[in-house]
Amino acid sequence: MPKNRLTPVDRLLPLPLPIFHMLLALTEGERHGYALKRSILQRTQGRLNLGSGALYGSINKMLQEGLIEESDERPDPHLDDERRRYYRITALGRRVAQAEAMRLRDLVRLAESRLELPELA
Repeated sequence: MPKNRLTPVDRLLPLPLPIFHMLLALTEGERHGYALKRSILQRTQGRLNLGSGALYGSINKMLQEGLIEESDERPDPHLDDERRRYYRITALGRRVAQAEAMRLRDLVRLAESRLELPELA
């Protein structure tokens, strides 16, 4: 497909790995930046540890692209720092994450057909 005919979803693919992980985390519910970092650390068994620049740079990029939005809702103020910003995934963000997951699935299928991969235990 020519570059000028890309859909809003296609023009954002492939997603950088940190952004894909953040969108996946936000499908589970609203989170603030540090909670996104912790979720990614846990999900990747510590293999993807985002520094502040990468974390908040990615959040700003996702906000600009309309993949996420800042939430107006706040948890109980006694349980949270009022300075924290909470984010949620948008409908576009969900569609982009789905498209990226399908792209990765197709890539894995190609690798499986070309490489001798060991069976999962």
